[in-house]
Amino acid sequence: MEVWELVARESIRDCIARYNANGDSGRIDEMVSVFAPDGIMETGSGRYEGRDAIHAFMSSVVLRGRADPQETTSESVVLTPTQEWIARGRVPFIRHYTATTQIDVLSETHAKARSYYLFLTVHGLDHWGRYLDEFAPVDGKWLITYRREITDAAFAGGWGARASGGEGIEHVTRALSF
Repeated sequence: MEVWELVARESIRDCIARYNANGDSGRIDEMVSVFAPDGIMETGSGRYEGRDAIHAFMSSVVLRGRADPQETTSESVVLTPTQEWIARGRVPFIRHYTATTQIDVLSETHAKARSYYLFLTVHGLDHWGRYLDEFAPVDGKWLITYRREITDAAFAGGWGARASGGEGIEHVTRALSF
């Protein structure tokens, strides 16, 4: 393995981590900055092309995921049920865990990665799925040029089920209701 490939692999791991860490902290601008300017994100039945479209989509997911979509605040993004959020002093709690990331560096200008993710809230495991990514160097940084997010399952009534509007996961959310 050559040094450039090691640099690519570690840059891609960092890019995946920054996407989740920034999203979990409500930093949507920073979250979207890991995409190439003309990057594409596909999730459910939606396709979002370019950083502006991805940012608008992510902002809409935040609103749909709120227990009370009418609630606004100057604080960080609200991603847990409103009662929990208030009880925690208006501190959100969500965490993405990305694992089993397999990176294929195809050339000095193109790589692909596949990862599993788990999404936790104050209530525990909420939903889980996969990222299918493509990367390219842009101005010396490896960025996401294409991401397909696939939600494998979500608990009924959870944040992921609300945020997705149940798209594509209705059959599993019924099976996972407790």
